[in-house]
Amino acid sequence: MPMSFNQAIIEEFRTNAGRVGGPFEGGDLLLLTTTGARTGQQHTVPLGYVRADGLLLVVASAAGAPDHPQWYRNLLTHPVVRVELGTEAFEAVAVPAEGARRDELFEAVVRVAPGYGDYQAHTARVLPVVVLERDATEPREVADLADKLLEVHTWLRDQLRHVRTEVEAYFAGGRPGDGRPPGLGLQVRQHCLAFCEGLTHHHTGEDAAIFPALARSHPHLRPTLDRLGEEHRVVGRIKDGLVALLSGIGDADPERFRAELTRMSAELEAHLAHEEEALLPVLAGIPFPPRR
Repeated sequence: MPMSFNQAIIEEFRTNAGRVGGPFEGGDLLLLTTTGARTGQQHTVPLGYVRADGLLLVVASAAGAPDHPQWYRNLLTHPVVRVELGTEAFEAVAVPAEGARRDELFEAVVRVAPGYGDYQAHTARVLPVVVLERDATEPREVADLADKLLEVHTWLRDQLRHVRTEVEAYFAGGRPGDGRPPGLGLQVRQHCLAFCEGLTHHHTGEDAAIFPALARSHPHLRPTLDRLGEEHRVVGRIKDGLVALLSGIGDADPERFRAELTRMSAELEAHLAHEEEALLPVLAGIPFPPRR
């Protein structure tokens, strides 16, 4: 079967350290990998990008088509994406800009790449401008599973703190009826969904692999591991409630969301502290990555 046009570009990009020929030669191109909103499968697309205001931006233009491209719909469900830029690859949180900020960024995009203005002129939909936010957490040296656990816990704490700061900024800026939109907005939504996905991945890995292995090698830890597993379920129920509140775009009840986020912060911090106290001494003796 012949290779698709996009796949040919992807292969050329990866073979030539981000350089491609043909109609994209000399252009600013990246590869964006999203998780399918319905399938959960990984999908990679080549996209033009623009740097403006110190931000990495992509536009869901679909060449001015009447509907949003699938990659954009994917990232609204799964905000954590993988970006390949030249020889570099990294994870980012994809956050569509809104309102006046979107208009400001779109103007900056058009100054660099006027073709996007032509695409906007040919469609009734507002072309989304998506900010690809790279994780700013300082990397730490990881030599064992204790280090890895602390790395993940640090990321979870930072992401949750980020969401809480954004929610408090929303309330500090005024309430609905004071000229503000009724929902919390995509900034809060995307960051919270990214946090929830990371939390699910972490706890699923512990429940399926780490805890059973520790129970076999350290039987005295079984009561502690059982309690930690129950804490996972408590935190998971709060997480599911947050995701349900964010199921619509921009229509989460701010007061209820704020209350659930406060509850999540208390339960998760207690759980992380308990896990670190109980497991770090044991995990410090297990190399990471595992030695063959």
